[in-house]
Amino acid sequence: MSRESDNCHATAQPSLPAWLDRSATVGLYGLLVGTGLCLVAFVTNPVPDPSFPWASLPASLRLPIRQPRIEHWPVTYILGIWLWILFFPALFFAGYRRFGSSRRSDSTLWLVGLPVLAMFGWTTYCRFFWPKLAPPTWNAPSYTFACWLYCSSYEVVWSNTAYAIATFGGIVALLAVRRKRGLSYGLLAFGVLSLPLGLPVLYEGYRRQRSVTD
Repeated sequence: MSRESDNCHATAQPSLPAWLDRSATVGLYGLLVGTGLCLVAFVTNPVPDPSFPWASLPASLRLPIRQPRIEHWPVTYILGIWLWILFFPALFFAGYRRFGSSRRSDSTLWLVGLPVLAMFGWTTYCRFFWPKLAPPTWNAPSYTFACWLYCSSYEVVWSNTAYAIATFGGIVALLAVRRKRGLSYGLLAFGVLSLPLGLPVLYEGYRRQRSVTD
């Protein structure tokens, strides 16, 4: 009985290709490294991020050294933020690997729906809540290419473009739940337009396209 239940449990778990499974694990470690690099900036610089001048440690807790800055941010801080940007998609892969089940809707939720919500969330934060620094800079943290165009220029047209891409992704996600034929091309298009955040969507589009051709 126990062996049978174990087999049922194993078959209920979604599988990723070996290379993608390893990449997701590496990505999670990358997020930890990025967090550590950001924290290093707090013990070397009085104000690591000028957007949040209140986020600072007392001088007694800081090391007697100060990092140089790349534009507005200390070196390790910007490296840590960009590691988060590059490896953030690993959270969706890891979530699907850990909490997904045999239901078809799980892949849509973890690999399409949640990236869409994340794009809406980050775009809204950057547009309306992020305390913008002057002047704009080329290395402004951004989770998609369209968002980078906005954060590095503050031109509203690029934020509107990011919203349009996210809306397209939302439509594709809703259609994906209903398993519409030919949807893999929409998934692939949204995945490309929302890179690097859209990597899970690209994989889901590729997986569905391959299942059709096979």
